Amino acid sequence: MGRAHSFYDQEATYFITMTVVYWIDVFTREEYRHIILDSFKYCQEHKGLKIHAYVIMSNHIHMIITKGRHKNLSDILRDLKKHTAKTIVKSIEENTKESRREWMLWMFQRAGHKNPKNKEFQFWQQHNQPIILDTSEKLLQRLGYIHDNPIKAGIVLDAKDYLYSSASNYHGMKYNLLKVDLL
Repeated sequence: MGRAHSFYDQEATYFITMTVVYWIDVFTREEYRHIILDSFKYCQEHKGLKIHAYVIMSNHIHMIITKGRHKNLSDILRDLKKHTAKTIVKSIEENTKESRREWMLWMFQRAGHKNPKNKEFQFWQQHNQPIILDTSEKLLQRLGYIHDNPIKAGIVLDAKDYLYSSASNYHGMKYNLLKVDLL
C-alpha cells in the first residue's frame, strides 16, 4: 500500500498531480502561474528535474516527469512545493488587487491548522499521486490526458492553443513558455 503514493523506482517515468488545498482556483491569475513556471525552470536547471509534459489548470497541475543527476523525485517535488507555496502565499498577501486575498489566506491558514506538519499555511495537498508509466500505452494515455485537460475544461478547442501546457511543444510550435524533454 505504501508504494501507491511514493516514488519507489527512481529511474521510472511518473505521472503526478499537484493540487491546491480545497481545490482553490489560484492559477486563474497569470502572476501565480508564472511563479510555477519559474520554479519548474529552476528545478530543471539546478535539480535535474526532467519535465516531459505538463498542464497548469486553475487549481491543479499535471506532469510527466523523470529525474536526472543525483537528486530523487520526492526531494525535488518536496522542495518545489515548499518554495511555490511560500512564494505564492506571499504574492497573494502582497497583492492589494487580489479580490480573493482574505478568503484564500483564511483557507490556506485553515488547512495549515488541520495539519500538524505545518506551522501556519498549507497551500498544496500533501500527496502527488505518482503513477509509474511503465508501458507506452500508459504513457500515451497520460500524455493525452494532460493535453486534453484544457479542452475538457472548456478553455480551448485545440490543446496546442493553451499557453500553460506542453501541448504546443509536441505540435512543434515555436512559442512555448517552458522547454520540455519530449517523449
